[in-house]
Amino acid sequence: MRKNKRGKKGMLIIAMMVLLLAAACSNNGQPDNSFEQPYDGAGQEPVSYAELYNKSVFLGDSITEGLSYHDVLKEENVVAGAGKTAQFALETGNVDELAARKPEHIYIQLGSTDILWPTDDPLAYSLSYYEQLIEEIQKQLPDVKITLLSVTPVTAEAEEAEPRYGTIAEYNEGLNALAAEKQVGYIDLTPLAAEHPELYDTDGIHFQAQFYPLLLDYVKDKSNVR
Repeated sequence: MRKNKRGKKGMLIIAMMVLLLAAACSNNGQPDNSFEQPYDGAGQEPVSYAELYNKSVFLGDSITEGLSYHDVLKEENVVAGAGKTAQFALETGNVDELAARKPEHIYIQLGSTDILWPTDDPLAYSLSYYEQLIEEIQKQLPDVKITLLSVTPVTAEAEEAEPRYGTIAEYNEGLNALAAEKQVGYIDLTPLAAEHPELYDTDGIHFQAQFYPLLLDYVKDKSNVR
């Protein structure tokens, strides 16, 4: 009898270990990136960002790409890629892709690659293509709402390594003026990035996954997304 009890006790311990391991590995060792808005205590269930922005598309470079890379938004709500510039977006069919998706709102965040472009005046060069990009989107989607998002600042270390990032503030001024000229929205992300320096990635340019829900909350509040 004592032997049977010992055997049963051993089996119980093994079963408990299996359950604990299963719970620990439920996300394959990866962080849970199914982001939702936090519950506000007002009797409404949390709304997922994917649902909140299901009629929007974000167009941009690798910084914007983080929205889908970290599973904060669905792939169909993001048109972005590393190295994308305003010129590339205009000339590689991105506007046609946007038109096919028929969003109600397009957020554009380009410029962090543009300011590194090897021309005599990369800011003027980029903004001229940015203007053409806006015009082409308005031509194909005349009823769509467009909002430009500023280039996010980089860390002091990243700017020291690449001094051309020192023109970000000047570029954003030009972007703000362009938005006013084209009668589209503009959101300055500089305060948000400055408030969360701990969320920069190791390169001091890109951001960790936890930054992107904050970004979408910030954009929601500034552009009255509901």
